[in-house]
Amino acid sequence: MLVVLSALAVGVALLLQRRRPEAPSAPSYRAPTQIDRADFDPADRPILIVVFTSKTCDSCRGVWELVGGLDRPDTVVQRIAVEDDAALHKRYKIDGVPTTLVVDPHGVVQQPFFGPITPEELRQALPH
Repeated sequence: MLVVLSALAVGVALLLQRRRPEAPSAPSYRAPTQIDRADFDPADRPILIVVFTSKTCDSCRGVWELVGGLDRPDTVVQRIAVEDDAALHKRYKIDGVPTTLVVDPHGVVQQPFFGPITPEELRQALPH
């Protein structure tokens, strides 16, 4: 009798384990490979740096302080907060903030960054 109950308990345990939902996976952040430069203002400078943010994101502030202070005549820097332009976040499938894109004159994303970035990473991503 004890053997039958033990076998039954093991069978139930195996059945319950198989029914358990899979553990959540880590987010898979992705960046667009091409953007429409007309979505950003002004569209005529050779380099565009877009920082997709949220007003409640602490690390977004640090990225914006670094990128927003960039002073180059050939570069335009723009911050897009999801609260202000959710449609643009959705259009480019931005699923995590901060997401920073370095974009060439043709709208090709040359370098995406996810999360905080360092001054060195930013400097290496920009054409010299």
